[in-house]
Amino acid sequence: MNKTYEGDVTAAACWTALAEKPDAFLIDVRSRAEWTFVGVPVLDAVGKETLLTEWQTYPTMAVDPDFTAKVDAAVKAAGGSADSELYFLCRSGARSMSSAAAMTAAGYQHCFNVLGGFEGPPNEEGHRGERAGWKADGLPWAQQ
Repeated sequence: MNKTYEGDVTAAACWTALAEKPDAFLIDVRSRAEWTFVGVPVLDAVGKETLLTEWQTYPTMAVDPDFTAKVDAAVKAAGGSADSELYFLCRSGARSMSSAAAMTAAGYQHCFNVLGGFEGPPNEEGHRGERAGWKADGLPWAQQ
């Protein structure tokens, strides 16, 4: 499969990159409602902050036409550049793939999709956060 971004990584591999590489950033592209009611990754242990930029704006869920400009500004404000490694996270991995592709098209060469996203797929009872992704890997998070 020919991807339009650099690649896919597990949440654990993303955490390792964030911890080891000063020029690596996590961009959570879920909606404000998800950040508020579901939670956000906490990067205090690696001395960073999660960059929160909606790919689709709640409640219409239309793609934000200013997404790439907002991410670019957030990365640069955090000390990054077009050469930085950007790790995109959503609920389960779909919006983050689109986000990684959009930022690659905008000139960022090291864009990654975090497989499983923040919550991963639902289990047999329909609950998320147990099978794959940030929560399932036991990585730090909190509700806002």
